[in-house]
Order: sequence, then C-alpha cells, then structure tokens
Amino acid sequence: MKLSDIADNAGSRNKRMRVGRGIGSGKGKQAGRGGKGQTARSGVRIKGFEGGQMPLHRRLPKRGFNNIFRVEFAEINLDRLQDAVDAKKIDAGSVVNVESLVKAGVLRRAKGGLRLLGRGEFKAKLNIEVHGASKTAIAAVEKAGGSVKILAPAKEEGEAA
Repeated sequence: MKLSDIADNAGSRNKRMRVGRGIGSGKGKQAGRGGKGQTARSGVRIKGFEGGQMPLHRRLPKRGFNNIFRVEFAEINLDRLQDAVDAKKIDAGSVVNVESLVKAGVLRRAKGGLRLLGRGEFKAKLNIEVHGASKTAIAAVEKAGGSVKILAPAKEEGEAA
C-alpha cells in the first residue's frame, strides 16, 4: 500500500450544496430562502418578532432577582468527610479547613468558603475550621470528640474592610 492509495470510505463526505446555480439544481432562483423581503437578506432577521403583536417574552411577567453580592459556599457533608478520613486523604491530627480539603482532593475548589452539613455518620475526632455549619453537623462533630470553629466570611479582593 502506498500513501496515494489511501482514500475515504465511499459516502463518508458530502459535497456542500451550491445554492443559486440555476433552477435545475433544486436550489436556484431564491436559493431556499423563500420570497423577498427581510428574511431573504443576509444578516438581518428580527428574532422573537411576532409581526407587531406583543412578543411572548414581553407578555410574560418579570420574575426573580439576582443578588450580585451573593457568596457561594463549597458544601461538604459529614459522610464525605468520614470517607476522606477512612481513605487516609486527610490527617485526623491536623486542622481540617478549605485549603486542606482542596489539597487532599476532597473538594474541587474553595469558592467563597466552606459550609459543613450534617448528613451521614461521623466517628472521627477532627478539629474543623469552616465558614458556616448546620446545628446537626456541629452536634455530630462534638459528639465524636472533635471541635468546629466558625470563621468570619471570606472577604473578596477589592472589598472595603
């Protein structure tokens, strides 16, 4: 076999349709664009225009509110923390915080801080530093002999002190 013998499988590549090449081609005259007017021209078409009728996106009421100052927390449940301890990803002797969990691969990214949630069984004695925790999570950690320290919310850069 030579390099010049290599070819695509039959039918694997289609030739592009050349429009506006005569009526016999099947795509002649208006070239598949219908009649005349705005929609036949290139680069113009009013999306959502309903012929002067009030368009659907303006007939429906406005809803909701996006708080631009919202702080997103990374969340972790007690069962995931226990699994990480069992898998020896985090050391039970050291302080467990966002940075240590990201470094251990338990969390993907720190976001605006860490919130501890109370799902699952928890047996490890850990000292945990988080930016927020549920009451059930705090109770479960303290029952296991550990402690939970609530940190102040992480300040964003450029924010006034």
